[in-house]
Amino acid sequence: MARLPWVLFLIMSLIATALAYKFIFSGKTEVAPDGRTTILLEDSEQTFFLNEMRNFLIAVQQITDGIEKDDMQQIALAARKVGSADLGHVPAGLTGKLPLATKKMGLATHKAFDQMAMDAESLGDKEHSLSQLNKILSTCTACHALYRIR
Repeated sequence: MARLPWVLFLIMSLIATALAYKFIFSGKTEVAPDGRTTILLEDSEQTFFLNEMRNFLIAVQQITDGIEKDDMQQIALAARKVGSADLGHVPAGLTGKLPLATKKMGLATHKAFDQMAMDAESLGDKEHSLSQLNKILSTCTACHALYRIR
């Protein structure tokens, strides 16, 4: 009789580990014909995700324009719009479908925009903002090279 609780514990641990792997690490994915990982989303989740990337691109254009004009306030405003405050709108089911690496890249990108906004206001150095933007874009490029949405 003393073995039954341990067997149940082991079974429950294996189930919990499998669920954690599925929803935290791997997400809802499949391998695409081009070798990238396809993230499988519902239409509303796909719309949200693509809109998020579009907002990043709009911010990049506004930041680039601000750098060209040496307008640090424009840089800060554009970066802040896509910073961490924007994370509160993520649909509930979406997070579980994203692979861990995608979640990390997304969070790092939002935080990098937060830092850019703060630095633009406090340092006023457009070259520093350009360097930060270059790092952000390397994350964007890496994500697009690894993943696709369907």
